[in-house]
Amino acid sequence: MPISRRQLAVSLLAADHIADRQAIAAFVADLATQPAPNPFAQTSAGAVRQIWRQRAIEFQSFNVEAVGLACLFTTLSGMGVDEALVQEILRAGSHTANVFHHGDGCWIVGAVLYGKSGVALPTVSLPRSLRGVLSSRSRARRPGGQLDLFARIGS
Repeated sequence: MPISRRQLAVSLLAADHIADRQAIAAFVADLATQPAPNPFAQTSAGAVRQIWRQRAIEFQSFNVEAVGLACLFTTLSGMGVDEALVQEILRAGSHTANVFHHGDGCWIVGAVLYGKSGVALPTVSLPRSLRGVLSSRSRARRPGGQLDLFARIGS
């Protein structure tokens, strides 16, 4: 894997367009999660869209729990089919995460966490080191009070 699990988890936490990013990042950061063999790391948005549409149908048919699919499809719909992507595959037990980025691991296009048929998704909490990243990001983004330009007029 060209980037560390920690960097991947931090990048996932920064991916505001992924609704379940905290759950996926916690899975990626967990010590039990390890990179899996990945013969097709280099891919394209069109290939990812095609493969995951089929997997979504299979997941529904075989009662496979997954998070991140809808967000992945939304992001892919705005991309050209030839746009290059890199796929990271990570596994722990009966669960797998597929994470897609542009090659630097910084901007995450999408991620899917899923298990085997009939197996619930893991409930893994974020490590303390990553919780700090999340809380500092949320403090930095917290909007301040709105400036009232007319408050002093007529005083």
